[in-house]
Amino acid sequence: MSGFRFLHAADLHLDSPMRGLERYDGAPLASLAGATRRAFENLVQLALDERVAFVVIAGDVFDGDWRDFNTGLFFAAQLRRLGDAGIRVYLLAGNHDAAGQMTKSLELPANVIGFPTARPQTVVDEPTGAVLHGQGFATRAVEQDLAAQYPLARPGAFNIAVLHTALEGRAGHDPYAPCSLATLLAKGHQYWALGHVHAREVVAESPWVVFPGNLQGRHLRETGSKGATLVEVVDCAVVTVEHRACDVLRFALATVAVDGTRTKEAALDRARLALARARDDAAGRPLVARVELSGRCDADALLRRDRDAALAALRDHGNALGEVWVEGLRLTTAPHSTHDGKDLVEALALDDPALREAVLAELLDGDAATLLELAAEPGEDREGLLRGLLDEARDLAVRRLLDAAANRGRGARP
Repeated sequence: MSGFRFLHAADLHLDSPMRGLERYDGAPLASLAGATRRAFENLVQLALDERVAFVVIAGDVFDGDWRDFNTGLFFAAQLRRLGDAGIRVYLLAGNHDAAGQMTKSLELPANVIGFPTARPQTVVDEPTGAVLHGQGFATRAVEQDLAAQYPLARPGAFNIAVLHTALEGRAGHDPYAPCSLATLLAKGHQYWALGHVHAREVVAESPWVVFPGNLQGRHLRETGSKGATLVEVVDCAVVTVEHRACDVLRFALATVAVDGTRTKEAALDRARLALARARDDAAGRPLVARVELSGRCDADALLRRDRDAALAALRDHGNALGEVWVEGLRLTTAPHSTHDGKDLVEALALDDPALREAVLAELLDGDAATLLELAAEPGEDREGLLRGLLDEARDLAVRRLLDAAANRGRGARP
């Protein structure tokens, strides 16, 4: 039986900035700095440790044009580590590293084989006999179906098709190089190595169609384990497909149901347990978490009135757990009774343009500023971000209502 292993990675986004934390005191900026580089170093070490035959990178190595040549020099140096061990690299340009996006270039080592951007090309990996097909992006916005022009699988060989695509569309990602799963399956390749979508997804298993996800999460919409996919091939058939973590810092959304809790402390105790579980899932990596409390509870009014104190308590618990930093606290709780005007305020915050604009303006010095910045960027899920912003606005409006009611109650006393 003849066999080999290869690594499939995508969306490295080397030197991409980590967003949304730099404005907060106490944020783990030292861990954030250089995280994408260290994740790529981990990928290279994984390839060396597993003695893979080659590495496939399905686009978006970079995050657009480099600020200087250091990004490219770092990338080339890591590729040489692979070359020194006899490991080839098959490289495809995605929308962020398309020729139209880059003004700088660097000669890559001899062990790197790049796919062209004008048309699909077929390359044979001589030591293994594997046949790879691919076409990169010539410009940032590729709107045509590239997969339709890919050749059929070569008979008697193990075929890998490399493509940067959103398939029929994925939330939060521009619909670049759109294509259908049926188009991919009809080509007869045994493995489709996809890129562009940052969440790991096994789209199909017969044949294998895989998004490995990005190598390192960069903000709170890129949560969970991040890394590459290790594939083992025996006699021209896939026998194992495994996710391997490469990230050095992890993001998590800790959603906590606090239904039935009678006190603020009881609700926060549930949040503390959720943070401990998220810390364990991060397997020793620094963790940035956002806590969301949901459900109907007696503590709703107290949580909203003392939100800053509740956040401080959770951050203190994160410090006690180790390298756990709580980025924020979101409240989607409700009182057991809905007769406190909450429904009215929610309706106003959503439907009255003047109130909505006033509340958003109040939020612009906090999380909302980051959300609005991200919403303006190409490729971002603008509607989803703005819905999140309106949730924050509703929460603030409800808190003001409760404070006003409390103040009126104090003023009525003799």
